[in-house]
Amino acid sequence: MYTVIYDGRCNLCSSLVQVLEQIDQGKQFRYIPMQDTEALADWQVTPQDCEKGMILIQVDQPDHRWQGSDAAEEIARLLPLGRPFLDAYRAIPGLKGLGDRTYAQVRDHRYDWFGGRSQTYQTQYPQTSCPTCEAGLS
Repeated sequence: MYTVIYDGRCNLCSSLVQVLEQIDQGKQFRYIPMQDTEALADWQVTPQDCEKGMILIQVDQPDHRWQGSDAAEEIARLLPLGRPFLDAYRAIPGLKGLGDRTYAQVRDHRYDWFGGRSQTYQTQYPQTSCPTCEAGLS
């Protein structure tokens, strides 16, 4: 199981979470909007951490984390049929660097380009606490 921390006020981010919810239906992914600072604290994530892009955390090993374009790639890898596309993407010289730069541009201009929501998008599959953190395993 994985936790995805996303910007719940960003139209693009929320729409992508909705697509991921439809594909995965809560089987592998649970979600926390970065605006939920109380839930973030359970995972030892700060609002400043969130400024660097979305975060993917492996629930049973919370120290396994991906952020930004690396998180997007790991999510793609975990989806059905995602691995072959990701392998092809990574095999093309220069494409990873281009993807990283594109992600950074979209992250930094997401509100200008895609707009924002007046209310935080609340997922159908929330992850509100860190099970291993609560058990003292992190």
